[in-house]
Amino acid sequence: MIEIRIHGRGGQGNVAAAELLSIAAFKDGKFAQAFPSFGAERIGAPVMAFVRIDDKKIRTREDVRHPDYLIVQDYHLFGSVPVLDGLKPDGLIVVNAEKSPEELYIKTTATIETIPATEIALEIIGRPIPNAVMIGAFCFLTGLVSLGAVQEAIMAKFPGKIGEDNVAAMERAVEIMQKR
Repeated sequence: MIEIRIHGRGGQGNVAAAELLSIAAFKDGKFAQAFPSFGAERIGAPVMAFVRIDDKKIRTREDVRHPDYLIVQDYHLFGSVPVLDGLKPDGLIVVNAEKSPEELYIKTTATIETIPATEIALEIIGRPIPNAVMIGAFCFLTGLVSLGAVQEAIMAKFPGKIGEDNVAAMERAVEIMQKR
């Protein structure tokens, strides 16, 4: 079973990102679950969401304590929330940051990749909601869920222009990651 923990702040689309990943995994023929963990439930407050993906039924319902992957939508959380807790040593962290992984000074043996997701979201979507960009980068890097399934999931959840803009933002993330 693959476990993913998404860290961000309220209003960044963390819960939607988890839901979209699980829907896309299901479209790819896998079993998946997604659920949030809220604290103060307000815009700007730290939020976590969890995703599990497997080839067989998933029976556990507890929080993801030992993720294979982290998606971090606000790199400032590293200073205030135990983001790295339980991350597997050979894991992957995808961070929304304009800085390089080295400039973030994150102490871990996991691989770190960065992408300026908020900047891309503002440019394409017109709002600072980086979730589609982060999902695009994550899926490109891991191959865990197909990009086509993610596009379908986005368009099903957000039909029309909102969905189209989010797909375009996801595609921009893939373009950026391909150039690395």
